[in-house]
Amino acid sequence: MRRWLALSVLLIMLFFFAPQSLVTDAEAAVPQNFTEHSWIYNHGYMDDMRIYQTEKGFEGQKLVTGTRGSGIVSRTIDAQVYGGSSSDEMTFSEWGVFQYEPYIPPLAQSDLKNALCAKNYEVGSVYSESYSDIRDLIKDTSVMQDDIASVYNIHSEISGTARIGARVQKTSTVAPAYIMGGVYMGYTNMRMSLEAGGNASIMTLPCP
Repeated sequence: MRRWLALSVLLIMLFFFAPQSLVTDAEAAVPQNFTEHSWIYNHGYMDDMRIYQTEKGFEGQKLVTGTRGSGIVSRTIDAQVYGGSSSDEMTFSEWGVFQYEPYIPPLAQSDLKNALCAKNYEVGSVYSESYSDIRDLIKDTSVMQDDIASVYNIHSEISGTARIGARVQKTSTVAPAYIMGGVYMGYTNMRMSLEAGGNASIMTLPCP
């Protein structure tokens, strides 16, 4: 009797826990595709970093890039990431002009602020922007999201402080395909197009 009881308990445990592990394995194999086209002009101070990767740990392809310091920067980035599938691929190109110039923030600060945060739990994407110490701000942000893809188009021109962040991670069991964070002070003009989602997420939008 005890043997049959132990066998019944074991079968019940397998019934409840086995499907969950299968789902986790299936989620780990879900493709994570991501595209970035961005351009920024900053006259002041900036500190930003980007991390691209296709797999967790010591597998797949990984790339880290960033810029920090004061001066005049004009930079263009184009990147594509195909991760979480049998053919992990990554392409990246950066063009930039960097000129040092010391930056001293103005004494008078504004209490005017503006912020936006967009999340898509199905795709696993999040984008956030916030502006403070605003002296002048012109912004044009559009967000398009559904259960298949996320598209963020950003065009901002500010005299003040801008903070931009983004992350793409399909599930907690896979590596984030994209992590980006940046602080920009002084005069900044930025254009950015980010798309994450299914197999058709690679865009061909021209960068200014």
